Amino acid sequence: MTYLGIDIGTSGVKAILMDEKGKLLGEASAPLDVSRPRPGWSEQKAEDWWTALLVAVDKLAAEHKSEMSALRGLGLSGQMHGATLLDKDDRVLRPAILWNDGRSFAECAEMEAAEPRLREIAGNIAMPGFTAPKLLWVRKHEPEIFARTAKVLLPKDYVRFLLTGGFVSEMSDASGTLWLDVGKRDWSDALLKATGLDRSHMPSLVEGSAPSGDLKAELIKRWGIAGPVVVAGGGGDNAASACGIGAIRPGEGFVSLGTSGVLFVSNDRFRPNTAGAVHAFCHAIPDTWHQMGVILSATDSLNWLSRVTGQDAAKLASEAEAQFAGPGEEIFLPYLSGERTPHNNANARGSFVGLSHLSDAARLAQAVMEGVTFAFRDCQRVLGDAGTQIDHLLAVGGGSKSNLWLRMLATNLNMPIALPHDGDYGGAFGAARLGLCAAEGADPATVMTRPAIKSVVEPDAALADAYAKQYARYRALYEPIEEARS
Repeated sequence: MTYLGIDIGTSGVKAILMDEKGKLLGEASAPLDVSRPRPGWSEQKAEDWWTALLVAVDKLAAEHKSEMSALRGLGLSGQMHGATLLDKDDRVLRPAILWNDGRSFAECAEMEAAEPRLREIAGNIAMPGFTAPKLLWVRKHEPEIFARTAKVLLPKDYVRFLLTGGFVSEMSDASGTLWLDVGKRDWSDALLKATGLDRSHMPSLVEGSAPSGDLKAELIKRWGIAGPVVVAGGGGDNAASACGIGAIRPGEGFVSLGTSGVLFVSNDRFRPNTAGAVHAFCHAIPDTWHQMGVILSATDSLNWLSRVTGQDAAKLASEAEAQFAGPGEEIFLPYLSGERTPHNNANARGSFVGLSHLSDAARLAQAVMEGVTFAFRDCQRVLGDAGTQIDHLLAVGGGSKSNLWLRMLATNLNMPIALPHDGDYGGAFGAARLGLCAAEGADPATVMTRPAIKSVVEPDAALADAYAKQYARYRALYEPIEEARS
């Protein structure tokens, strides 16, 4: 018996195949492009997700014929918040507006004014990254598109429609729309009304570990599968990643150093903190919630510096580690795409402060890594304001390959950070685990175990005071710099 996990990311689609014991049998991926037609905008063609999925799964099916033949369950993970608009004939009306698109900042205030209970119901501040304000923007600026919109789907749920023929979402991804009553795990009629929509525009809802439909017969034939395949509800990318690394119990969390950055912790109840721009969402498994502090430019900040300097990002990180002797003079604010936690400011922008004639590429790379680390420290601070304690923290994402970055994080968060053995514990793996649960009726607690730990990075007590002072300088910079820009 095998299980397929598919992650619809921003930069690519990834598919992994695992057996009933969670052993990785194969993986394949296909790249995606992002369109930025105007500053602050970010779009993708929904059709490209499907094309990339077929490339990845076709490759898996060709290279692992016997394993694909035994497929029983499929799970989906995906980039959250993207607005995919379909007409009454199920045709895509426009490019999907993505999670890191900031155009609907004004519409956020309009939505909160239209429904004063929004934060109480949704557990989150209206932010331009969320789906609902995007629809208000479309209603205002593209009224003919809005009038023809019959269904609004999240990226992975559009892919699900093509896989199964059904319009279904699940609780964790739906939490990021700003249309869900997160405490009740159901669509909110009041929030839908605030954007001129109703339940008919929404997919039905299931739990992430529950069945959402069956794979179409033509796809079963295309991929050489012997029997029926159950498609699980799946999860938003971060909730699915938590399933992949076993962070499903209260106090268990992870820090993700990917394109964006996430500090994630599981909760046994709905626990919002909108004052700190904390995300409070449903988890991908029943009766469980989670909180996230989200920063929009994590490794993307180092990638930006790589483009500016013409040096490879990994080489920059290596040079920063080679010359590291504690906090430097340079400070970087990593707000290249605006920021979510804790500022909720789509118009925030990045800054270097403290430059000198000594500021070479290595020192700038260190400042970038420290700036991202301080952004995570901001996230931890506002999670603490909500009464949340993180008991166990694992590191995932491409940035976790840097030992220096992990040392910075452990020291600034003042807690050990565990690094799993080499393996893929991301959204696709978590989705495959959800697919197993849906197909076999398995208990998520027995399936979603934590991986073996390769190493643990401890806080560096000798640097704690110096970083506390540098973090205080970092925090003090935001308001005057933003005031100067306005």
